Formats: sequence, structure tokens, C-alpha cells
Amino acid sequence: MHMKVILREDVANLGQAGEVVTVKPGYGRNYLVPRGLAVMATAASVRQVEHEKAAAVARKAKQKAAADGVAAKLAAISLSIARRVGEQDKLYGSVTAIDIAEALAAQGFSIDRHAIHLPEPIKQLGDFEVEVRLQAGVVGKIKVSVTPQL
Repeated sequence: MHMKVILREDVANLGQAGEVVTVKPGYGRNYLVPRGLAVMATAASVRQVEHEKAAAVARKAKQKAAADGVAAKLAAISLSIARRVGEQDKLYGSVTAIDIAEALAAQGFSIDRHAIHLPEPIKQLGDFEVEVRLQAGVVGKIKVSVTPQL
């Protein structure tokens, strides 16, 4: 004897969210349903899940369009960060993702420092291209120029 449930979240070795799967009654009744991982598969619940899927797809498309717009604006940005330098133009310290996030905030962009992909801090003068990961699949690039402080 088996029962059909609709998964609300991804469950390892069972399926992805939104799938209708067949499970043993005890597993569905005692584990999946009480933890909110699944709901019983009825005609109404199948329609509800389809509606939620459509809403999620529309919401993701809207967020991606907004992220693409921000990425286009970031492409036009060129940041100039001044730092103290010593002999042979060596920086005292370095330019980190926090410094870049603060410079972006000064220009009106609210970007989390964790979204700025900087493999290692910038430790020399010059021009650099830095990636900003806005969303899965959407990457903006900004130009950062590190100059000597006068």
C-alpha cells in the first residue's frame, strides 16, 4: 500500500519541491507531513502547488530583471579608491570588499560586501575589474582604480 504526496521542499533521495511522489503511508504520515516537507496529493493541493510554482517563476523573473538592471548600472561605474603608499608604490594595507562596498554606498548602491567577489585583497596601485554577484546567474562588473593618496 502506498500514498501520493506533493513535496513542499527538496528531500534527499526522494525528489524536488513540487513533485508528486509515491511513499509508504507511515513515512508520509509520520515524517513528511508533520515536518511540512510534503502535503497529501489531492486535486486541490495539486492545483495549489501549480499556482505556487507559477508565482515563483514570475517572482524569479522579476528579480532577475531587476538584477540585470543593477548590473547594467554597475557596468557604467568606475570607483577610485585612494590609499597611502610607501616606497616603490607599495600600499599600506589593502583594498578589500568592504572598502569597495563603502565606495558603492557613497554612490548610492546598496550592495552587500559578500556579493563582491574579490579572490584576494588588492595590494597594489592600478586599475582592476571586480565582479559583483547580484543573483544566481547575474554578475555585474565594476572598474576599481586604486590611486595614491595625496
